[in-house]
Amino acid sequence: MKYLLDTNILSELMKKRPNGHVVTRLASLPSQALFTSCICVMELRFGSALRKDFEGFWLRIQEEILSRVNILPLVAEEALIAGDILAHLQKSGRPIGIEDILIASTALNHTCALVTGNTRHFSKIDGLMIENWFLQ
Repeated sequence: MKYLLDTNILSELMKKRPNGHVVTRLASLPSQALFTSCICVMELRFGSALRKDFEGFWLRIQEEILSRVNILPLVAEEALIAGDILAHLQKSGRPIGIEDILIASTALNHTCALVTGNTRHFSKIDGLMIENWFLQ
């Protein structure tokens, strides 16, 4: 099984006391099974850039987190999947943020389970495998 880690899972690891369930589950898996989206990297970078300790904090993210996961790019296939998801959700009156749609389309295209604490938004997307490691 392959897992795409959402931004809230990655950022959890930067906390002084990260969720034990998340840490345990990550430690039980080989790095070859762990992925994230370049969109999650963008969200981490954005959050880091707002901090006063940006450079040091960003270096920690790179060394402690991003170096241990496979970062998936956003390519044309994900863009097509995202467009379809966006249209479907808009037509059904259940829109979600474009970043989440791009993350979900990456997980779908690479047949990954999406690991997130944000199940409310992602559960609107048909066919997306979702796991919430905060609760396990």
